Amino acid sequence: MLSRRTLPATPAAILLAAAVALSGCASQATTSAAPAAGPSAAPSSSPVLTITDPWVKTTKEGMTAAFGTLVNNGGTDVTVVSGASPLSPEIELHEVVDSGGKTVMRPKEGGFTVPAHGTHPLRPGGDHIMLMGVTEEVKPGAQITFTLTLEDGSTLGFTAVGKDFAGGEEDYQPGAHTGGDMGGDMGGGDKDAHSGKDDQ
Repeated sequence: MLSRRTLPATPAAILLAAAVALSGCASQATTSAAPAAGPSAAPSSSPVLTITDPWVKTTKEGMTAAFGTLVNNGGTDVTVVSGASPLSPEIELHEVVDSGGKTVMRPKEGGFTVPAHGTHPLRPGGDHIMLMGVTEEVKPGAQITFTLTLEDGSTLGFTAVGKDFAGGEEDYQPGAHTGGDMGGDMGGGDKDAHSGKDDQ
Protein backbone atom coordinates (compact mmCIF):
# COMPACT_ATOMS: atom_id res chain seq x y z
CA MET A 1 0.00 0.00 0.00
CA LEU A 2 1.40 3.34 -1.10
CA SER A 3 1.64 6.06 1.52
CA ARG A 4 0.76 9.69 0.69
CA ARG A 5 3.40 12.29 1.34
CA THR A 6 2.78 16.05 1.59
CA LEU A 7 5.06 17.86 -0.77
CA PRO A 8 6.78 20.91 0.67
CA ALA A 9 5.51 24.28 -0.67
CA THR A 10 7.81 25.93 -3.13
CA PRO A 11 8.99 29.51 -2.56
CA ALA A 12 7.01 30.63 -5.62
CA ALA A 13 3.77 29.21 -4.21
CA ILE A 14 4.34 30.93 -0.88
CA LEU A 15 4.93 34.31 -2.51
CA LEU A 16 1.80 33.94 -4.67
CA ALA A 17 -0.39 33.14 -1.66
CA ALA A 18 1.00 36.11 0.26
CA ALA A 19 0.35 38.46 -2.65
CA VAL A 20 -3.29 37.32 -2.94
CA ALA A 21 -3.82 37.80 0.81
CA LEU A 22 -2.32 41.28 0.79
CA SER A 23 -4.40 42.26 -2.24
CA GLY A 24 -7.60 41.25 -0.44
CA CYS A 25 -6.67 43.23 2.67
CA ALA A 26 -5.84 46.33 0.65
CA SER A 27 -9.18 46.11 -1.17
CA GLN A 28 -11.09 45.86 2.10
CA ALA A 29 -9.18 48.78 3.61
CA THR A 30 -9.92 50.99 0.59
CA THR A 31 -13.62 50.13 0.64
CA SER A 32 -14.04 50.81 4.35
CA ALA A 33 -12.08 54.08 4.24
CA ALA A 34 -13.97 55.60 1.31
CA PRO A 35 -17.25 56.48 3.13
CA ALA A 36 -15.34 58.28 5.91
CA ALA A 37 -14.08 60.89 3.42
CA GLY A 38 -17.62 61.90 2.40
CA PRO A 39 -18.71 64.21 5.26
CA SER A 40 -15.46 66.18 5.32
CA ALA A 41 -15.82 66.95 1.60
CA ALA A 42 -19.39 68.29 1.88
CA PRO A 43 -19.50 72.08 1.23
CA SER A 44 -21.32 74.45 3.57
CA SER A 45 -24.76 75.44 2.31
CA SER A 46 -25.18 78.43 4.63
CA PRO A 47 -25.43 81.68 2.59
CA VAL A 48 -23.62 84.81 3.69
CA LEU A 49 -26.78 86.94 3.45
CA THR A 50 -30.17 85.82 4.72
CA ILE A 51 -33.46 87.53 5.56
CA THR A 52 -35.72 86.92 8.53
CA ASP A 53 -39.51 87.40 8.74
CA PRO A 54 -39.99 88.73 5.18
CA TRP A 55 -43.49 90.06 4.39
CA VAL A 56 -45.34 92.08 1.77
CA LYS A 57 -48.11 94.56 2.44
CA THR A 58 -51.42 93.39 1.00
CA THR A 59 -52.78 95.45 -1.88
CA LYS A 60 -55.37 95.29 -4.66
CA GLU A 61 -52.96 96.54 -7.32
CA GLY A 62 -50.55 99.37 -8.11
CA MET A 63 -47.81 99.54 -5.50
CA THR A 64 -46.74 97.71 -2.39
CA ALA A 65 -43.60 97.17 -0.35
CA ALA A 66 -41.65 94.29 1.17
CA PHE A 67 -40.02 94.24 4.59
CA GLY A 68 -37.93 92.00 6.84
CA THR A 69 -34.47 91.97 8.40
CA LEU A 70 -31.36 91.36 6.30
CA VAL A 71 -28.74 89.33 8.20
CA ASN A 72 -25.05 89.21 7.22
CA ASN A 73 -23.41 86.00 8.44
CA GLY A 74 -20.03 86.86 6.91
CA GLY A 75 -16.97 88.77 8.02
CA THR A 76 -17.22 91.60 5.46
CA ASP A 77 -19.93 94.13 4.61
CA VAL A 78 -22.33 93.19 1.80
CA THR A 79 -24.49 95.53 -0.28
CA VAL A 80 -27.82 94.77 -1.93
CA VAL A 81 -28.01 96.73 -5.19
CA SER A 82 -31.26 95.56 -6.81
CA GLY A 83 -34.30 93.36 -6.45
CA ALA A 84 -36.70 91.41 -8.65
CA SER A 85 -40.03 89.62 -8.24
CA PRO A 86 -42.60 88.06 -10.59
CA LEU A 87 -45.15 90.28 -8.83
CA SER A 88 -43.67 93.54 -10.14
CA PRO A 89 -42.04 94.71 -13.39
CA GLU A 90 -40.27 97.50 -11.50
CA ILE A 91 -38.63 97.25 -8.08
CA GLU A 92 -36.61 99.92 -6.29
CA LEU A 93 -34.66 99.91 -3.03
CA HIS A 94 -36.08 102.84 -1.06
CA GLU A 95 -35.21 104.93 1.95
CA VAL A 96 -37.37 107.37 3.91
CA VAL A 97 -35.87 110.79 4.68
CA ASP A 98 -36.99 114.13 6.05
CA SER A 99 -37.16 116.90 3.46
CA GLY A 100 -38.49 120.36 4.22
CA GLY A 101 -40.48 119.12 7.18
CA LYS A 102 -41.99 116.24 5.19
CA THR A 103 -41.07 112.58 5.31
CA VAL A 104 -40.51 111.41 1.76
CA MET A 105 -39.47 108.20 0.04
CA ARG A 106 -36.79 107.97 -2.62
CA PRO A 107 -34.47 105.37 -4.18
CA LYS A 108 -31.54 104.72 -1.84
CA GLU A 109 -28.26 105.62 -3.47
CA GLY A 110 -25.84 102.70 -3.30
CA GLY A 111 -28.48 100.22 -2.09
CA PHE A 112 -28.71 98.53 1.31
CA THR A 113 -25.36 97.87 3.03
CA VAL A 114 -25.43 95.16 5.70
CA PRO A 115 -22.43 95.29 8.08
CA ALA A 116 -20.27 92.24 8.76
CA HIS A 117 -21.96 89.95 11.30
CA GLY A 118 -24.75 92.54 11.51
CA THR A 119 -28.30 93.25 10.38
CA HIS A 120 -30.16 95.82 8.30
CA PRO A 121 -33.89 96.27 9.02
CA LEU A 122 -36.43 96.82 6.24
CA ARG A 123 -39.55 98.33 7.80
CA PRO A 124 -42.40 100.79 7.26
CA GLY A 125 -41.06 104.29 7.82
CA GLY A 126 -37.53 103.18 6.90
CA ASP A 127 -35.67 101.30 4.19
CA HIS A 128 -37.86 98.95 2.18
CA ILE A 129 -38.23 97.14 -1.13
CA MET A 130 -40.74 99.04 -3.29
CA LEU A 131 -42.79 97.24 -5.94
CA MET A 132 -44.47 99.26 -8.69
CA GLY A 133 -46.87 98.28 -11.46
CA VAL A 134 -48.45 95.43 -9.49
CA THR A 135 -51.45 93.99 -11.37
CA GLU A 136 -52.12 90.97 -9.15
CA GLU A 137 -53.90 91.29 -5.81
CA VAL A 138 -51.75 90.43 -2.81
CA LYS A 139 -53.92 88.76 -0.17
CA PRO A 140 -53.04 87.83 3.42
CA GLY A 141 -50.93 84.69 3.37
CA ALA A 142 -49.91 85.07 -0.28
CA GLN A 143 -46.47 83.64 -1.11
CA ILE A 144 -44.40 86.18 -3.07
CA THR A 145 -40.94 85.22 -4.33
CA PHE A 146 -38.05 87.69 -4.50
CA THR A 147 -34.46 87.73 -5.70
CA LEU A 148 -32.02 90.30 -4.33
CA THR A 149 -28.74 90.92 -6.19
CA LEU A 150 -25.61 91.84 -4.25
CA GLU A 151 -22.80 94.12 -5.35
CA ASP A 152 -20.54 91.13 -6.08
CA GLY A 153 -23.16 89.59 -8.40
CA SER A 154 -24.36 86.90 -6.00
CA THR A 155 -28.07 86.61 -5.23
CA LEU A 156 -30.42 85.91 -2.35
CA GLY A 157 -33.76 84.27 -3.08
CA PHE A 158 -36.60 84.21 -0.56
CA THR A 159 -40.38 84.05 -0.22
CA ALA A 160 -42.32 86.79 1.58
CA VAL A 161 -45.81 86.38 3.04
CA GLY A 162 -48.71 88.75 2.34
CA LYS A 163 -49.73 90.66 5.47
CA ASP A 164 -52.30 93.36 6.26
CA PHE A 165 -50.81 96.61 7.52
CA ALA A 166 -53.00 99.61 8.32
CA GLY A 167 -50.73 102.13 10.00
CA GLY A 168 -47.37 103.78 9.91
CA GLU A 169 -45.67 107.03 9.14
CA GLU A 170 -45.85 107.11 5.37
CA ASP A 171 -48.79 107.71 3.08
CA TYR A 172 -48.01 105.97 -0.20
CA GLN A 173 -49.97 108.06 -2.69
CA PRO A 174 -50.24 107.94 -6.50
CA GLY A 175 -47.89 110.32 -8.27
CA ALA A 176 -44.79 109.84 -10.38
CA HIS A 177 -45.40 106.12 -10.93
CA THR A 178 -48.60 104.80 -12.49
CA GLY A 179 -50.76 102.10 -11.03
CA GLY A 180 -52.51 103.73 -8.08
CA ASP A 181 -51.58 103.75 -4.43
CA MET A 182 -50.67 100.99 -2.04
CA GLY A 183 -54.03 101.04 -0.36
CA GLY A 184 -53.11 102.20 3.11
CA ASP A 185 -51.13 104.42 5.45
CA MET A 186 -47.60 103.18 5.92
CA GLY A 187 -45.98 106.38 7.03
CA GLY A 188 -45.28 109.99 5.87
CA GLY A 189 -44.01 110.98 2.47
CA ASP A 190 -45.30 111.97 -0.87
CA LYS A 191 -45.31 109.80 -3.94
CA ASP A 192 -42.98 112.15 -5.84
CA ALA A 193 -40.20 110.66 -3.76
CA HIS A 194 -40.39 107.51 -5.89
CA SER A 195 -38.94 109.41 -8.80
CA GLY A 196 -36.14 110.74 -6.60
CA LYS A 197 -37.70 114.22 -6.27
CA ASP A 198 -38.66 115.85 -2.99
CA ASP A 199 -41.76 117.97 -2.61
CA GLN A 200 -41.10 121.68 -2.31
